[in-house]
Amino acid sequence: MEYTVQKLGKLAGVSTRTLRYYDEIGILKPARINSSGYRVYGQGEVDRLQQILFYRELGVSLDRIKKIITSPSFDGTQALREHREKLLEKRKQLDVLIANVDRTIQLSEGRIQMSDQEKFEGFKKKMIENNEKEYGEEIRKKYGNGTVDQSNAKLMNMTEEQYEEVTKLEKLVKETLAEAFATGDPANDIAQKAADLHRQWLSYYWKDYSKEAHVGLAQMYVADERFTAYYDEEQPGMAEFLKNAIQIYTKK
Repeated sequence: MEYTVQKLGKLAGVSTRTLRYYDEIGILKPARINSSGYRVYGQGEVDRLQQILFYRELGVSLDRIKKIITSPSFDGTQALREHREKLLEKRKQLDVLIANVDRTIQLSEGRIQMSDQEKFEGFKKKMIENNEKEYGEEIRKKYGNGTVDQSNAKLMNMTEEQYEEVTKLEKLVKETLAEAFATGDPANDIAQKAADLHRQWLSYYWKDYSKEAHVGLAQMYVADERFTAYYDEEQPGMAEFLKNAIQIYTKK
C-alpha cells in the first residue's frame, strides 16, 4: 500500500511538516514523487518511520538515528528486539517511580512508614534511566558493563545526605569551571580546583578512581557532542577547557 504525506502523517501520528523535514535531512525519503509532484511512501518507508519513532521515543537524536538506520549493517528485526528490551526496562523504571509516589502518598496520609532511602529510590532510578538513555552505549563500550553496573549500584545505595551532597557538588563543579574559564588558563589554581572538584564528584559514582579513566572521560566530553553540550551550555569551549585542566591535574 502507498501513502501520501498527509495519509502517512495521519497513520503515524506525526505532522506533514515533520515528514517533509525527515525528507530534507535524508533520514526518510519517499519511495517516489508522482506526476503531480507529491511524495509517495511505500511499505519500506512505513517500516523505517516506525524505527525512527521508536528511537525518538527512546531519546535518540536524529543525527544518531540517521547513522544507525543508514548503516549497511543495520538489522531491522534486531533493532526491534533491542527496542523491546529498552521499553521493558523503561516500564520497570516507571513502575518503580509509580510505586514510590504511591508509597509517599501513603506516608503523607500516615498509613505507612518510609525510610529516607526508600523516598529517593525512584529518583535515583530515574537518574540511571536518563544516563543510560543518553550515554549508556558509549560509556559501556568505553568502560565495560561491569564498571557501569557498579556505578549504577553505587548510586542506588546512596543515602539522602550523599545524594544531596553530590547534587551540590555537581553544581559547584560548573560554577568553579565557569570562574576558571574566564581566566583562560587551565593550569591556574581555580582551574585545578575545578578539576579536583570534578574528581570528587566522580568518586560518588566510580568504585575506584584512576587518572587514566579521568582523562578518558574528559576526552569524551570533547569527542561526544552530547557531553560537550552539557558543559558548553552557558559558554562554548568549557568542555575543552575542562579536558585541558583535567589533563594537567592528573599529571601532578
